Amino acid sequence: MEQQLVLEERFGQTSILKLNRPEVMNSLNFAMLRALSEKIEALQWEREVRVIIVSGAGQKAFCAGADLKERATLPEEEVRKFIFTLRELFTSIEYMNKPVIGAVNGIALGGGTELALTCDIRIASENATMGLTETRLAIIPGGGGTQRLPRIVGRAKAKELIFTGRRIDAQEALSIGLVNKVVPSDQLIDQCLEMAAMICEAGPIAVTQAKYAINHGVEVDLRSGLAIESNAYWVTIPTEDRTEGLTAFREKRKPVYKGK
Repeated sequence: MEQQLVLEERFGQTSILKLNRPEVMNSLNFAMLRALSEKIEALQWEREVRVIIVSGAGQKAFCAGADLKERATLPEEEVRKFIFTLRELFTSIEYMNKPVIGAVNGIALGGGTELALTCDIRIASENATMGLTETRLAIIPGGGGTQRLPRIVGRAKAKELIFTGRRIDAQEALSIGLVNKVVPSDQLIDQCLEMAAMICEAGPIAVTQAKYAINHGVEVDLRSGLAIESNAYWVTIPTEDRTEGLTAFREKRKPVYKGK
């Protein structure tokens, strides 16, 4: 029986995707990229799923980056194709219409850290190790790391980490803002599900529009960002959910949002 490279579990309105190559620390090969891309594309349109959690199978690794054994066998054109495929997948995760939580459960190096960077929220286990280590292999991060890391931790710290290829532990990742929270390993998924449940209590259209406004607004000047925010706000005004939120507040009960 062929190994299923990306496992999926459902907990209410949350989908957990687990990279499933624990024998090679969930490293990314072409087959894994295709499997993850198919899952992400399908979840993009599933109304029942409100939040996605991405993690790695096993106890040791979130994702150790590209499968270097496969990489060593690829001609230059195939390497270019791999990097393009990787970059397109990671961009689709970052800009998909639902919040994505990265559950960093161990080693996350190179492309593994880049995958975590595409997530909206990152929660790490105490044993997590992160780093963009590509320069030690005489290459540079090719899945968006040179662009996303400085936007999250600042230009100087990103340059330090990328130039040196240094690995950092979970507490240092927390101290520089690379992760939102550090939790015991055995509580990681539960903590991510708890965060997801809180998000699911909010209006789904509002969350989608808030993510859109943040992702697109942060890249432009303030005046343009405010215009993006205004347009995103206008989308929420005619919704049934907005009326339900006001009614529930007045009636002192929890709102029941339907994404309409």
